[in-house]
Amino acid sequence: MDARLGDVIDDFCVKCRRLTNHSVVSLMNGAAAKVRCRTCYSDHDYRNEQAPPSKKDLKKAELFNAVLSGVAPPPAAPEEAADDAGPKKAAKKPGKRAEA
Repeated sequence: MDARLGDVIDDFCVKCRRLTNHSVVSLMNGAAAKVRCRTCYSDHDYRNEQAPPSKKDLKKAELFNAVLSGVAPPPAAPEEAADDAGPKKAAKKPGKRAEA
């Protein structure tokens, strides 16, 4: 659907910090480029009804990625090398005693 100047659409207003009605102020390739909030009358780029991530969430993601980059991948298990060298011995399973 092509938008027209003055059409009312929903978008996230950064100033109001909520999803509100907006009027289309400018168009680019038939889609809304800039909108004006009908509650606080502030102009901003059309955000496709997406709220920007909070600074707290961005900080958490940054710290998480820093921790992951500091962790080395686990080394290859020595059992894998032993499997290629020769036959495996049968391992005893823990559990109840065999009754005779």
